[in-house]
Formats: sequence, structure tokens, C-alpha cells
Amino acid sequence: MTVETVLEVRDLHTHFFLRRGVVKAVDGVSFSLRRGEVLGLVGESGCGKSLTALSLMRLLPKGGARTIKGEVRLGGENILECTPAEMREIRGRRISMVLQDPQTSLNPVFTVGDQLREAIQRRKRAPRAAVMEEAVAALRRVEIAAPEQRIGQYPHQMSGGMKQRVVGAIAISGEPGVLIADEPTTALDVTIQLQYLKLLKRLQAETGMAILFITHDFGVVGRMCDRVAVMYAGRIVECGPVRQIFEAPQHPYTRALIASVPKMTGPVGRLATIEGQPPSLMDLPAGCRFASRCALVEQRCLDVYPGTVRVGEEHTADCWKAASS
Repeated sequence: MTVETVLEVRDLHTHFFLRRGVVKAVDGVSFSLRRGEVLGLVGESGCGKSLTALSLMRLLPKGGARTIKGEVRLGGENILECTPAEMREIRGRRISMVLQDPQTSLNPVFTVGDQLREAIQRRKRAPRAAVMEEAVAALRRVEIAAPEQRIGQYPHQMSGGMKQRVVGAIAISGEPGVLIADEPTTALDVTIQLQYLKLLKRLQAETGMAILFITHDFGVVGRMCDRVAVMYAGRIVECGPVRQIFEAPQHPYTRALIASVPKMTGPVGRLATIEGQPPSLMDLPAGCRFASRCALVEQRCLDVYPGTVRVGEEHTADCWKAASS
């Protein structure tokens, strides 16, 4: 049986138009997300992961950022063509987002209850008492102890882990079909990270929502995701099932990323690093964007960008040397 595709991104381009030039931060990104699936989006800082997420939500930062090309189909509808009023109805109800820093995601001058109540009232009219009951239930759902007391607290009265759970409760209060989680565990310590990941998996299993999980941590990908898309310099260079990517990565950048993950067993040695720097997004090369850092580089890699090669039923890579199926 074919699983329904709930989100499809086609050839997305989001650029910053500055006085000194054009920054091609998202430059031809395509992927799909199926109902009930967790897709990891992995890459170095600055590769365009978070801007991709903000492009999907139509929440681009002010200062020249503009989506100039592509489609974002949510349930078959291209939401890039929606009006601002239509997008306000879509956000929270059909697609929602958890930002990486709960400290800046919550308003410090309103209680947690007020912020949850606002999110709930956006999707339905109900008496205040009923809405507050639902807000308490939402906190209980994300495993916050004593939610009746916490509902009256301000963000500064909570730990980082609790605040991240509150942000999650707000994000899923509208029961969206798609949740974007932008590095939600970055600001948390390791123990709290594990608790939060387990919570997210439970909520995903209960609701059937699809999750786009943005991270730079392959350990988190292995625990959370069904498929993974690897992003480099504004483009997705490899995408496939997590197990296939881990066992047989086809793009040299993916191999280098996996090799740089510290090993918990075996002899202690120097940490593996990726030599060189990513290209400037204002002056991208004509060929492969990883060529200047790649040990397998050939002349054609420098001259022409490789097409997307299908290396398995659901596994693709943008590399001249990928083994096509």
C-alpha cells in the first residue's frame, strides 16, 4: 500500500538579495515527506537547513530573503501561492514548527498558560475555562509534572527542558499533519535530550504526524529518523533510508560526516575532520560544491554539477561516482 505524501518540496530556491550580491542559501532543494514518517535533514551549520524550514513556513527573516522559485505542496496545495491570511490559518493547524531555542520562542511577559491558550483559541472558539483545561491537558501530554501549577508560571521559572516541552505542546496543539523540529535538542543536556526524543517519538506515534527533524547529529538521526537527507551548501546531496545511508553512503560528504562522529569503542585516536571550508554561497562553483574538499575529485567534478543518481529504490546521491542501480 502506498503511504500518502503529506509534504512535497520541489526545486526550492530561497536567496538573500544584499547590496554586495546574492546569497544562494537554499538553491534547488527537493524532498518529500510521507504520513507518519520522520525525515532527518542533516548538514553543517550554515548549509541552509534552518532557512529551508523557515521557507516552508513562509517565515523568512526580514532583510532581503525571498523565495524566488519552487513549490511547497502541503496536501497537494502549493502554499507558496497562499496569501498571508491563508498562511496564518495553515500554520499551527496543518504545519507547525519547533524552534531550536525555547528561550527565544516563548514570550517572557506572558504565562505559559496564556501562550498555550492563544494557540488553542486560534483553531476553535471555547469558554476560557474549557480552553485552560485543554492547556493543562496539553502540558500533561508532553509529560510536564504538576501541569495545574505550571500553567500559571512564566518561562523564566522553568528549566530549559521544560520550556522545550512547552514549545512542543504549543506546536502540536493544533494537531498539525506536519511538524518541523529545528534542532530541538541543541540547548539541552544529554539526559534531557534522550527524554525529549522519546517524547517526540511517542507523540508522533500517537498522532501519525510526519516530522522533518533538522539536526547536525547523526546519533540523533539513527535514533529518530526513517530517512535522512544530507544538505551541503544549499543543496541536498544525498537522501535515503537511514540504514542504507549509514551502511553504504554514496556521497563523499556523507562519508566524511559519518566518519567524523566520535567512536565509543576501539582505540583512541585523533578525531576525523573535513579539510577545507564550504564554498561561499555568493560565489558558488559551476561543478560539485564539495569538490574543493573531496579526495576523489576529478576534472568533471570541477566543471559540471553532477545530476542526481538513483542508487537504490529510495536512495539518491548527487555525485559522479555514485553507484547507480
